[in-house]
Amino acid sequence: MSFSLNTTIIKSDNFEKVSNAIILLHGYGGDGKDISMLTINWKRFLKNSIFLCPDGYQTCEVNPNGYQWFDLSKEDPEYILKESLVAEKKLNQFIAEIKKEYGLKNSQICLLGFSQGCMMVINLGLTSEESYNCIVGFSGKIINKNNLSGRMKSKTKTLLIHGDQDTIVPPSNLLESKDFLIRQKVEVTTKLLNNCDHHIPVEASSLALNFIKHNLNQ
Repeated sequence: MSFSLNTTIIKSDNFEKVSNAIILLHGYGGDGKDISMLTINWKRFLKNSIFLCPDGYQTCEVNPNGYQWFDLSKEDPEYILKESLVAEKKLNQFIAEIKKEYGLKNSQICLLGFSQGCMMVINLGLTSEESYNCIVGFSGKIINKNNLSGRMKSKTKTLLIHGDQDTIVPPSNLLESKDFLIRQKVEVTTKLLNNCDHHIPVEASSLALNFIKHNLNQ
């Protein structure tokens, strides 16, 4: 199999067939192998799941060894929005390839992202014609609320987790995102973690795993 994005692929333990897919998007300067570390524990608990962790399609501006979903070198909201929409188009193509390869529907696909990856999965999950199984976002935010509200087509269930000591993406974004999604009638669950900065601790990983298991009926 060959996808349009370079992808780290991991299967659950005791794998028999692909019943569902979890797509994991890394943060700014990371790569698919970074975010795939979540699956070391998860693959024991999610049956017949395939985990797909693509690299961003651009080399990161500040870390040539990593990747980005969109450029952050300019502090210009309109530029960032434009760049993120290009990434969104490429990721929708990638998801279409996954659905064709494994014969899956949106309802069998969970979208997960960290930081910049979180920003992407929120947009991907809520602008799709058909709802995905669920969205899980760590330490992220909504890129542009006005743009997203005008393009929303689905109400995918969403879990957002953030650290209260995050200095990269301030935790105030969690409350802002929650308020926005509630007003858009999206079923959203949030968790603010104490004494946590910009990373995914064990507690956050466990919360995400349980949320995914519940939504996949496992």
